[in-house]
Amino acid sequence: MNLITARAVVESYLDADIPVFKWSPPGVGKSSLIKQITRDRGWGLVDFRCSTRDPVALMGIPSAETETTRWKVPDEFPQVERDGKEGILFLDELNTAAPSMQAAAFGLVLDRKVGEYTVPAGWRVVGAGNRQSDRAAAQRMPTALANRFAHVDIDPDVDTTTRYFNERGIDPMMIAFLRFRPGMLHMMEGSDLRAFPTPRSWEQAAKVIKKDNRLHMITGLVGEGAAAEFEGFIRVYSTLPSLDQVIAHPETTVVPTEPAARFAIAAGLARKAKKDNFAAIMTYIRRLPREFEVMMTVDAVRRDGDLGKTQAFIDWSVRNQDVTLA
Repeated sequence: MNLITARAVVESYLDADIPVFKWSPPGVGKSSLIKQITRDRGWGLVDFRCSTRDPVALMGIPSAETETTRWKVPDEFPQVERDGKEGILFLDELNTAAPSMQAAAFGLVLDRKVGEYTVPAGWRVVGAGNRQSDRAAAQRMPTALANRFAHVDIDPDVDTTTRYFNERGIDPMMIAFLRFRPGMLHMMEGSDLRAFPTPRSWEQAAKVIKKDNRLHMITGLVGEGAAAEFEGFIRVYSTLPSLDQVIAHPETTVVPTEPAARFAIAAGLARKAKKDNFAAIMTYIRRLPREFEVMMTVDAVRRDGDLGKTQAFIDWSVRNQDVTLA
C-alpha cells in the first residue's frame, strides 16, 4: 500500500492499541510517517533505535540498594511526566538488531513491560524495518516477535511522493520527471548499491538542482543512470516556452508534442497556478491530452485548496466527474 493508505491503517491500529510494524524498502518514508502522526495528534515520540543497543539496554541497570536486585528504569523510555500522557514508542530498525535484542523486545511489544518498566497506558508501540530482500542489513524476525505485531507493507508510489513534494515546495522539474519516469522513483538494481534513487534521495537531490555541478552532485545521491536521465529531462524543460508566456497567451503559445515536455509544462503550471491566473492556465492545458490536464489540475488544487473554489475548476470538475482529488 502507499503511504497515505498506510497512515490510515496505522492510525486505526493505534486507536485500537494494537502494536504495528511497518515494512518497506529503504528511503520510502516509514520514519517520517510516524513523526507526522505524532505531530498531528499532539502526541509525544520516543525513538528507540534497537540496532544500536544491546539487550541490557532494555532491562536497565541492576541496582542492589536493598536485599534484592532491582532494575533501574531506562531513562530513554517514555515517562509521562516528561513526555506526556500519550505518544508512540518507536522501535525503529528493530529487525536490524541482533537476535538477542529482538528476543528481549518480546515482552515490551506484547505485555508492554520489560524488567521493572511498564509502558504508560496512553502510549503505543510501533516498529519499523526493511525487508531482507532489500539488502539493508535486516535480520529475519523471530516468529514469536512477528506474531506480536500487526504488519503493514509500504511500497513506493509516485502519486503519493509527488503530492508530498508539491506540499514541500520541491522544484517542479523533479516532480515532472518522476511523473514522466515513475520507474526511477525507487530502484535497487546492481551489485554495488551505494547511491540509488529513492523518494528520500530525490528529496535530497532537489536541494542541488540549481548548483553549477548539479550532475555530479545528483549522481552522488541517486546514481549515475538516474542522474543522467534527470539531466536530459532538465534540458528538455529549458526549451519550453516560459510559464509567464503561457499564462499571458494561453490560446496561442506553442503546445509541446514530446511526452517529457508535456509532463514538464504541466508540472510547472501546477506550481504556478493562482486564483487570478487559473482560468488562463486551464485554457492552455486543455490543448494538451486529457491526462496532462488532469495531472496539472489535481496537483494544483491539492497544493492550493482555494483553486477549487474558482469557476475554472468548477467547469473542469463538471467535465471530469470520474476524477477524485482524495
